[in-house]
Amino acid sequence: MSRKKPDRESISNRTLMRRREFFSACGRCALLAAGFCYSSSRSGTAQNVALLDLSSLPVKKSVRLRLLFSLHRPVQDRPDWPNLGFDFRPVMENYLTILEKRLPEFSFLVSTVSGPEEATAILAADRDNWIDGYLVFQLNCWNRIMPAAVETGKPVLYVDFQYGGSGGFLVYTAEQIRQNRKNFGFICSSNPEHLVAAVRAFKTVQATGEASNFSEIITEIRKDLTPAPGYLTCYPDPLKIISPEETAYRMKHSPILLFRDPRGGENLEMAGIPVVNLPFSELNSAWEKADREEAATVARGWWRRAALVQNVRFSELVNSAAMYLGMKQLLRQHQARAITINCLGGFYGGHIHAYPCLGFFELNNQGLVGACEADLRSTATMVALGLMTEGRPGYISDPVLDMAGRQIIYAHCVASNRVFGPAGQVNPYEILTHSEDRQGASVRSLLPAGYLTTSLEIDQSQKAILLHQAKAVGNSFDDRACRTKLVAEPLGDYEKLFTMWDRWGWHRVTFYGDLKKAAYELASILDYSVVEEA
Repeated sequence: MSRKKPDRESISNRTLMRRREFFSACGRCALLAAGFCYSSSRSGTAQNVALLDLSSLPVKKSVRLRLLFSLHRPVQDRPDWPNLGFDFRPVMENYLTILEKRLPEFSFLVSTVSGPEEATAILAADRDNWIDGYLVFQLNCWNRIMPAAVETGKPVLYVDFQYGGSGGFLVYTAEQIRQNRKNFGFICSSNPEHLVAAVRAFKTVQATGEASNFSEIITEIRKDLTPAPGYLTCYPDPLKIISPEETAYRMKHSPILLFRDPRGGENLEMAGIPVVNLPFSELNSAWEKADREEAATVARGWWRRAALVQNVRFSELVNSAAMYLGMKQLLRQHQARAITINCLGGFYGGHIHAYPCLGFFELNNQGLVGACEADLRSTATMVALGLMTEGRPGYISDPVLDMAGRQIIYAHCVASNRVFGPAGQVNPYEILTHSEDRQGASVRSLLPAGYLTTSLEIDQSQKAILLHQAKAVGNSFDDRACRTKLVAEPLGDYEKLFTMWDRWGWHRVTFYGDLKKAAYELASILDYSVVEEA
């Protein structure tokens, strides 16, 4: 049954609620709520309050901002970042508390919005009201709310809720930068004082009456608040690189097995690498036929070597080990080097019955390739650079940027613990549930710090290799989003890192080692260009 769109009158005239009442009642109905107004002068006593018609307000006395919280539901009802069941209500209340305490001259109207239609209705109603600008918080990744706010011409500050909305934040920010939108500014920081400093820019714009310099003002604030580069000298990491000619030859003989949907289909090619497109049924059959006693032996090895096993039953590890053995058999059968699976689509669609995360972990440790999400571009990157480095594993991730530490965090639920290759040193790992849905089994690899990393993507359609480099500085244990989180400090221009996500997508593949020269040499053989994103 279709939901009736909220009309302008119902949006402009909402009950003025105290913050505690709003967030405690913030269920599905609150997703349509658009006009709750909060200011630092409101009464702290409980009382019945009248409807508020913003269009009839007297001469303005403060800066009035609309806060748009972009999310699926106040309590998350699906597997996505941060995770199923995540309660956003304390997050929203915390943002509001900080802003009210630090900016008493501002008033805030709070709305939760789940999609473009709701955003459009709110923004249309705001044409009859006095609004100085918009503060858009990307709490979930792909709710596309912010562009509609930018179209109003009012100044818009876009805020990343890290490990929640970071994918959409990066992609949509890059789009706005490419369009050179002058009324658009953005900030992504774990330091709440950085948010406060950026919001103060609305007062500057109000004083001048010009929104056309808002982007420039926020850019300067962001640059001033981002720390200078730290100590970027890295540990020695001797790396054996084979020739680009030999790499290109091996790529042609290193097929990728693609499991994208129930149908399978015509075989493909990615950057000269053959792609065998197979149906889910073949993968499921391999899992069913795997020897369960052998799977139990593999599972005991994982359990024994793990530094921690949490909320994962041994039977689930046996299930994951059976998927690993099935994948290994398929690689042998098709004489392939790599396998990539539409993991969540297959699992939630009932086409496969075990997560491949631990199997990918094991394949990558052996110098083969297990790659997430049927991402052929990233899989091809793992194959090509893995061949060139004689077995170093690539690590697909969903990166997050945090200007507070001038950092990039590479986050995913699959990672090797042999980042220097099958014969290299190992690092500790933990076995946890898959993060977004808290099911199955996945890996938190505690990746080594102090080394240079190179993150890349090879794209056949653009005939280009994208890259940046960073020094690994540690691991994040934040419970939100994916389990493995390698924290690194990028080399080069931090601001430039915001500009490529719309054309290259969210994934990056990170290798330990200095692969910059190798990437240029491989690009020359493939007749590709190299794009340095930092």
